[in-house]
Amino acid sequence: MKILVFSDSHRELSYMRQAIELEHPDYVFHLGDHDRDAEQISAEYPTLPMVWVRGNCDGWSDSPLTHVVDLGGVRFFLCHGHSFGVKSGYLRAAYAAMEQNADVLLFGHTHEAYLDDTGELTLLNPGSCGRWGRPTYASIRIEAGGPEIRLHEI
Repeated sequence: MKILVFSDSHRELSYMRQAIELEHPDYVFHLGDHDRDAEQISAEYPTLPMVWVRGNCDGWSDSPLTHVVDLGGVRFFLCHGHSFGVKSGYLRAAYAAMEQNADVLLFGHTHEAYLDDTGELTLLNPGSCGRWGRPTYASIRIEAGGPEIRLHEI
């Protein structure tokens, strides 16, 4: 199973489309800013399952701030990160993920790609697939032995 993770698209849909066409994922996560972008991509790819959360630029939205998803024996905690202060550190978000017995914490907000899979909880920020700097996203392949996570530039 392959999952693509996007965040902080900020109305730039072309990079998500490129990654989906290149990677042919089984599932997509969008971590907010702008969750309407996720809705649009979901409408364009109606057979591709998608889950998204609300970011700090999604004030009009009724999408959830957090979401827990179990796929292929891996539990994911999705959030944008702003409500956990991730620009000042990841501890609050990590505690929230651990309270949900998550294996992987997925967050955005900082626009900087980050991966730490050295502890019990894997922390992943796919960076921004929007207009700032070089657009990035993450792929997660779930196979026997746990998830294999990679960061990609578009």
